[in-house]
Amino acid sequence: MRGLIAWMLSVCILPCAFAGEPAPESGLSAEQIVEKNIAARGGPDAWRKIQSMVWVGHIESANAPTPNLPFVLVQQHPNKTRFEIRTQNQISLHVYDGTRGWKMRPTSSGKPELQPYTREELSFAADGQSIVEPLTDFQARGITVALDGIDEVEGHKAYRLIVTLPSGASHHVWIDAKTFLDLKSDREYRNSQGQSGRLAMFYRNYKTIEGVQIPLMIESGTDIAKASDKMVIDKITLNPQLDEMTFARPNVPGGGKLVSARETQRSVGILRP
Repeated sequence: MRGLIAWMLSVCILPCAFAGEPAPESGLSAEQIVEKNIAARGGPDAWRKIQSMVWVGHIESANAPTPNLPFVLVQQHPNKTRFEIRTQNQISLHVYDGTRGWKMRPTSSGKPELQPYTREELSFAADGQSIVEPLTDFQARGITVALDGIDEVEGHKAYRLIVTLPSGASHHVWIDAKTFLDLKSDREYRNSQGQSGRLAMFYRNYKTIEGVQIPLMIESGTDIAKASDKMVIDKITLNPQLDEMTFARPNVPGGGKLVSARETQRSVGILRP
């Protein structure tokens, strides 16, 4: 999904520091808010049990060639990722094996184009695609969290946190002051034309799946685009057995076998043969 490949760089907070001083208006420290957020999402033990995850759903976008684009997102601990969209007999694919990344895009000739990740995309993949719930074990992972204030998000009082990753990249997260679930995140991004802007993501329709809370809709929008995109998750499978080729460098059709995400779904019992 567009806009998810850039982070705002920041060196204002040391990676191993923690801003634990309570904000005068909140009465809670950043550490206490994080603890409540982790508990609301299912607790650290439940998230540590997840070694692989598959999301199957569709993307609703006014910017897409069709109103509903089916997608499959496959993740494996710690940060291997495969994201595939198929439409009109064409494939758009992003694969990251934990070190290297590739993207396959359709072309007017009908033959897909395969390119390696850019330096910026590799940086994002290394930072932001962990299967672990974002704030679980944050200190051990070198992540810094600071309380930045209190806002209102769609009628909900929310704590605004600054989350800074070991690389220095940072973003904001808004935590519902009542449920302590994530309501929103906000970060800077740069698109393929080099334009920079702000990307906001809203997390909706939480559902408990094997003890963890996962939003079944993620709505994103930018200050450049006129309309928002909605990622709707229709099915989630936790800890499926994955083929080792799922995260390998894709072969362009005609030059070898391309492992289809649908084949991955069949292998873990999500689709019937």
